[in-house]
Amino acid sequence: MKKISLDQLLAESRAETYPEQYDDIRRRIEDNKLIPVRKSPLNGKKPALHLSYWIVEEKPDYREETEELKFRMVPAIRTDYYLKHPKVYREEAKWVRLLNRYFLEQSEGAEGVSLVSLNERSFQIWGREKFLQREQGRAVLAHCGVTLDQLGVYGTTEPLAYYSCSRQIPQTVLILENKDTFYSMRRHLLGKTPLRSIFDTEISTVIYGAGKGILRSFEDFRFCVEAHVNDPRNRILYFGDLDYEGIGIYERLAALFASGDTGMSTTSAENPASEVPDGLEDIRGIRPFVQAYEKMLEKAAKWGTELLPETSPGQNRNLSGLFFQYFSESAGKRMRQILEADRYIPQEILNITDF
Repeated sequence: MKKISLDQLLAESRAETYPEQYDDIRRRIEDNKLIPVRKSPLNGKKPALHLSYWIVEEKPDYREETEELKFRMVPAIRTDYYLKHPKVYREEAKWVRLLNRYFLEQSEGAEGVSLVSLNERSFQIWGREKFLQREQGRAVLAHCGVTLDQLGVYGTTEPLAYYSCSRQIPQTVLILENKDTFYSMRRHLLGKTPLRSIFDTEISTVIYGAGKGILRSFEDFRFCVEAHVNDPRNRILYFGDLDYEGIGIYERLAALFASGDTGMSTTSAENPASEVPDGLEDIRGIRPFVQAYEKMLEKAAKWGTELLPETSPGQNRNLSGLFFQYFSESAGKRMRQILEADRYIPQEILNITDF
């Protein structure tokens, strides 16, 4: 119930004279639509009216929605949530009906459901391409007990930016964390043909990883690059900032390769387990670009630790230690000293004159 004053009731009334207004309010009281607040004072007129009332809200009738849920929904849509929460169904009914229509159309079709992108399916069903990504689509699916797999969709990631100065197979592919270093190394390779070397290492392809974005992009790696970049005989290097975040990206990439959860194959006779440190036989084909990190340490030594930028707060400092096993004991010790001093070395310490 909602409280309302007599003045508000009279202002909303269509009756013009007080006796008519009184009769209108009495009728509403008799119909149990208004309840006088007994403790409220009277208005001092004859016949008198209380100055405050409770408006009795009618209980919603959900019989039509209940019938629809019980008898008109396809088996793929679970109705138990909405039957317990009919008010929610009334609010979401138009979206559920469109989903129901989609399933009906699929059952009537002769062919199986083709995989399409999330946004494409979202528009196909609801006429809103962002309904599943940014609007209430995920909540509607949850209420219906429907999964994305049932809709036959795949996610999309940002396409990888890369440059190849050679299509030779096998080749060395270098993944870079930051955009400036990607541009600098690409410019360097453009001017070095046919040598194609960076720190005396022959590099044929550089990939811009966009920080953590590379972790998502690798799920669709085979769709983002040409065959010569995705060849299983290739050697893969990684180079990023020397901080917890950059090292963490490398270690997570290494874990993806170890689990086989990338679209990229890296195990081959050209890339044997004997090339990785002892105990790392399952991590093949992706390793730190050691020479680049060593050059970073060399240049940083001229600055001194106290002049290096401070580590940004909130970085995940839980490292497995895999990264450091590729470096000499002295280099690993120097890296840890920098990190433990809450400092870091950005990739941008290197430029095209260093390569």
